[in-house]
Amino acid sequence: MGTVVVLAAVVVAVVLAVRSIVRDKKQGKSIQCGGDCRNCGKGCH
Repeated sequence: MGTVVVLAAVVVAVVLAVRSIVRDKKQGKSIQCGGDCRNCGKGCH
């Protein structure tokens, strides 16, 4: 029973992480660029 609870918690964490990544991607953000053009040496997008 404990294994099922831990597995469910891990699945929920992964789903929330993927959802956050997809939402950021749709807003034009990425892992390499936080969307803060003032601190980016690559120019603004």
